[in-house]
Amino acid sequence: MLIKQYIKELLYVHECVTVPSFGAFLTQSNRASVDYELGNFEPPKKIIGFNILLKNNDGILANHLAKKEQISYEKALKKIEKEVIVWKQRLNTQNLFFPGIGEMKLNYDKKIEFFPSRQINFDSNSFGLKPFIRNPIKKIIPISDNKNLFHMDNQTKDDLMFTPEEKKSKNPLLKYAAIAVLTITLLGASYYYGDRYMTEQKLEATKIAQKKIKDNVLNATFDLGTVSKIELNFDSESNYVESSASYNYYSIIAGSFRSIANAEKKLTSLIEEGYNAEYSKSSPEGLYRVAYGRFESKKEALKLLNFIKYTLEEEAWYLEE
Repeated sequence: MLIKQYIKELLYVHECVTVPSFGAFLTQSNRASVDYELGNFEPPKKIIGFNILLKNNDGILANHLAKKEQISYEKALKKIEKEVIVWKQRLNTQNLFFPGIGEMKLNYDKKIEFFPSRQINFDSNSFGLKPFIRNPIKKIIPISDNKNLFHMDNQTKDDLMFTPEEKKSKNPLLKYAAIAVLTITLLGASYYYGDRYMTEQKLEATKIAQKKIKDNVLNATFDLGTVSKIELNFDSESNYVESSASYNYYSIIAGSFRSIANAEKKLTSLIEEGYNAEYSKSSPEGLYRVAYGRFESKKEALKLLNFIKYTLEEEAWYLEE
């Protein structure tokens, strides 16, 4: 049963996922944190919790299961009910594991205790960001004035513009203020350029993966063998519209098809799954491209691509029109 996997997928996009008659998994967002003393940097993340009091069905898990396994909503509820019975029986003798989410066990009072796993960050906005440690900058300790460094005659001492005693009278806090400003500047610069470097590496890896997927799709498309000729009558009111916008679109491609009928089937399937699917610009070879979605923002397109490939583990590639 893949119910545990479905729960993990839903926690990326929902703050609460309820398992009927069992309890609810909750996510709590934490902001990024920096420990300047130890040099620890933590990205934004979501912490998983469990509430045994929330047992009423909210429909999220059942709907997701029904779509994934292509069954009715009622059958999905029955599958969840059977799995919950197995979980409760197992808790009486051993711990219950939810991969990537956490672990459950019964305490001495026969109540469920939940221990979250912190190996996965369920905040999709922090994809690719990992905590790291940077050695703190050591404080610069000013050297105290040494009276023995100054040897002068009584006759020449009056001709100097300042004396060691006058220099001592200046406020030493100015030195510490300058050091503090320099330290803050260095920390800000390292955080900015570090974040920029990680973003560029992520975009470069995404482009390489997209090229490999595109090559595989083209090779599979043209290896057709010998087929008989057929005649196709296309409706003039077809849903396919060639992109003619004067500005760029960023599309997440689900597949390329030589047949408009196969493209229509794929488009209808994605819309039924809840995607804002539509046709993208056709390829130079004349293939019809069906996209999970088309965006004017590259950031939004890459966010959807990462969710489909690494969370749902489905094939997709990025296209800039």
